[in-house]
Amino acid sequence: MDTEQKLRKVGLSEDEYKNIKDILSREPNDLELELIGVMWSEHCSYKSTRPLLRTFPSKGKYVLQGQGENAGVVDMGEGWGFAFKVESHNHPSAVAPFQGAATGVGGIIRDIIAMGARPCVSMDGLFFGDAALRKTQNLAKGIVEGIGAYGNAVGVPIVGGKTFYSSCYNDNPLVNAFSAGYVRLDKMASSQTAKPGDLAVLLGSKTGRDGIAGASFASRELEDDAKASKPQIQIGDPFEEKLLIECCMDLLQKDLIASMQDMGAAGILSSSSEIAEKSGCGVDIIVEKIPLREADMLPWEIFLSESQERMLLIVEKEKLDPVFALAKHYGLDCAVVGTMTDSGRYRVYKNDVLLADLPTSILGDTPEIIREAKCPEDLSERQRLDLSKLRSDDLAGDLLKMLSCPNGHKKDAIWVQYDSMVQLHTIAGNGEPAAVVEVPDTNRACVLTMEAEPYKCHTDPYKGAVETMALSLRGIWLTGAEALGMTNCLNFASPEYPEKFYELKEAIRGLADTCRALDCPVVSGNVSLYNETAAGQIYPTPLVVTAGLVVDRNNIIRSGRTQQGDIIYVVGKTEGSLAASRYQDHKSGKPLGATVAPDFENEKKFRDRAIKTAELQLARSGRVAAGGGLAVAFANEAIASEIGMRISISPEDSPESLLFSEGGARAVYSVAPEKSAEFEALWSDFSLTRAGIAGGSDLVWDNIFTLSVDRLRDAFAGSVGENK
Repeated sequence: MDTEQKLRKVGLSEDEYKNIKDILSREPNDLELELIGVMWSEHCSYKSTRPLLRTFPSKGKYVLQGQGENAGVVDMGEGWGFAFKVESHNHPSAVAPFQGAATGVGGIIRDIIAMGARPCVSMDGLFFGDAALRKTQNLAKGIVEGIGAYGNAVGVPIVGGKTFYSSCYNDNPLVNAFSAGYVRLDKMASSQTAKPGDLAVLLGSKTGRDGIAGASFASRELEDDAKASKPQIQIGDPFEEKLLIECCMDLLQKDLIASMQDMGAAGILSSSSEIAEKSGCGVDIIVEKIPLREADMLPWEIFLSESQERMLLIVEKEKLDPVFALAKHYGLDCAVVGTMTDSGRYRVYKNDVLLADLPTSILGDTPEIIREAKCPEDLSERQRLDLSKLRSDDLAGDLLKMLSCPNGHKKDAIWVQYDSMVQLHTIAGNGEPAAVVEVPDTNRACVLTMEAEPYKCHTDPYKGAVETMALSLRGIWLTGAEALGMTNCLNFASPEYPEKFYELKEAIRGLADTCRALDCPVVSGNVSLYNETAAGQIYPTPLVVTAGLVVDRNNIIRSGRTQQGDIIYVVGKTEGSLAASRYQDHKSGKPLGATVAPDFENEKKFRDRAIKTAELQLARSGRVAAGGGLAVAFANEAIASEIGMRISISPEDSPESLLFSEGGARAVYSVAPEKSAEFEALWSDFSLTRAGIAGGSDLVWDNIFTLSVDRLRDAFAGSVGENK
């Protein structure tokens, strides 16, 4: 195999190869080239995005551990930390839906374990193709079953998420897995605390050929023949993961671990080299010490395998015996596979023969690429919207269709496959706008929202990302929670196209500006690029999950609690934008037009008043106006509360805009009559509209439509309910 073929195999360019030779002052051998190639892949190195990611605000008064660790950790008070992160498993889920999604859940759970936290929450962000296609239905079925099977068996509740359908995901579905857990602050673990002389210990499953070079696989576009990629998909065992969780928690409780790292992308190689680099050490790995499922594995296969349910522990020599004893107690394989050194070198030995000798910096401190960003030539066309084409002669029918469409209807066919109550900490789970879980042994609660706005990011990456982040924060604030931090998964096409890199750059700028303006640090995240096939590229899909804290969980405002006689209010402007909205997609089938302009000062005013509303318990129920605008917000509240409403707001521009426009800080509240004066006083210097009153069995919008709650419910269940 000549040099060009070798470079193509490991995913390196000629310029990168020249750089490697300059660093080493020699030619790398074949094993070294494999090791460097995977660590320099986009998936492992973030070489295209690191300069952009540094623009994220990372510090905040609640941040205990920010970017650079397995997961971010924020302070929940009373001695508790909350570790959380979201990651992608897009390519694996496209070619092996069940196992790809299942191992995505397993992998993100291990990131939480690596921080010393007990995993207690999972969520999923799922982006599927055209819902009418058999291919989409089969992919979705396998992915959802994989998530449910792994999450239910491992005993971590799945409490919420987001599901979105668009033809841009026909060949490249996205599976973004979120997990979180609580950790006592004095028991937090780290990947940066190894010392020379400590032992590298592999705990968990034996190493096999499944998942070999998965990081490189995720750093290129999907092949037309997806079957050719199946050998690179990991196979998960949730019962082994459950044992791994309990063993790691026990080891941490007994202070037997000096450092710990999940074996995710690039397996043993990435976990051992990252610990060495972050701790300022070197490491010597002994190949024959690694427990294998297949005896004939070559060294490069062993190091690049992504076999599941494995953790790398760094253990002081005097604590090795109790570590082995606990591993035996839990029935887990455990082996010393190397030693931390003061050499600053990453060395691989087999039977005393040195196979690879690299500076740890070449694996951990990888080069960056400065990509060209070019505004797409069709961006102005994407932002052009002819509002006259959105006029309707059947607004009631439009509302029913929006409630029943794939992006509008109830997702209970997915939720029923998930156990949301295991561990008994869930306060609000699937089907509610925000997930809420208890903080153990306290009266506090953590609130979580997951949001993505692909249509808005397609038509204006900057404004779309701003709206995505702001929408996630509004959901946190409305419950009464203060935002603690955000994690994100940046799903984009190839950065090698200047137009696509522009979308990525602008979206990151939008997220960063919003987080900075609204005091929400970014504590962790993941970048997933090359989400494309020969048939096309996905829309820009930055997904965010925001964590918030409620000090007294008795004061949380939830949705679906409107009662007879409650006064219905809209806070914020009654009209946003029809651009790139669910209504506009319903009418034209193609997202067009730029969403609302950012207004961070208005967002802050909304934040302060929403949190105070919950603290003073001035509202009975509330929900943020999001997809589908006010009409869908009222309809969803009526369905969840099982009560009608009479709405008396007249349009300023058009009835379509009043009912269905999106964007900006807006919410719907129901308020008991005896608290209305105090509520109105609190919101008096903000846009406030007394919209109507709750009661009866119909949603009535004066001079526009009348629909029974039963008919709305039928539509939300996936049918427009023509007979009611």
